[in-house]
Amino acid sequence: MSQDLFRLDNKVALVTGGAQGLGRMIAEGLLRVGATVAITSRKADICEKAAEEMTALGRCVPLPADLSTPEAAVELAARFRETLGACHILVNNAGKTWGGAIDSFPDKAWPSVMSVNVQTPFTLVRELLPELSAAGTPDDPARIINIGSVAGVKTEKLQAYSYAASKAAIHMLTRDLAGDLAARNITVNAVIPGYFPTKMTAHMREEDAVDPTLLSHIPVKRLGRPEDIAGTVIFLCSRGGGYVTGTLLPVDGGLVGCG
Repeated sequence: MSQDLFRLDNKVALVTGGAQGLGRMIAEGLLRVGATVAITSRKADICEKAAEEMTALGRCVPLPADLSTPEAAVELAARFRETLGACHILVNNAGKTWGGAIDSFPDKAWPSVMSVNVQTPFTLVRELLPELSAAGTPDDPARIINIGSVAGVKTEKLQAYSYAASKAAIHMLTRDLAGDLAARNITVNAVIPGYFPTKMTAHMREEDAVDPTLLSHIPVKRLGRPEDIAGTVIFLCSRGGGYVTGTLLPVDGGLVGCG
């Protein structure tokens, strides 16, 4: 079997929210296997600094964008097109959460979370369809990967009602898009992360110490590592993953599969 089965040389990727957290883990992984990667972040300075740091791994292009409105997604797609032209891989990772007790969970926690977590990914897919369609072939499709969450699959008692609903929605949207875009040589899959050391889990950690209750909840008894999420995305984007579409793939240490 070819040694370059998981290489992504000459591929161009857009990773939203790629300056920090899971997005940065994914962006670094794609860079390491040869892809050119554009990343977004709401704050221009953070985006540019992250891209500068990741340039040591390959070509990384900062495209600052606040993806809280569909108009911003349309504008990002235009800038991406102007800057890089081709798009072989789209990773919809940028996300927003909101937590609070059900008794006081505010109505304003819904539109913004649903917009960032569901509508923006759809808008980016729609806007970049010409580039994705042009990049895909029957033997090597273009790839769309949506980042979901175990909170959209099983009850995690996070009191993040709009977030959990939005992630369940992006899982179903993934399957709908996969069916509609297969004929255009585009695969669409969702990666469903469990608990990783990111800002979203900061309240469960103190520096390197992780809440023992959380670890006892995870069958493999550890948080996810960068290579866990990066390796999964690389597989789905590579020749090795070209026959996979419409899949919701948990990367969660067994939370979904063993629960």
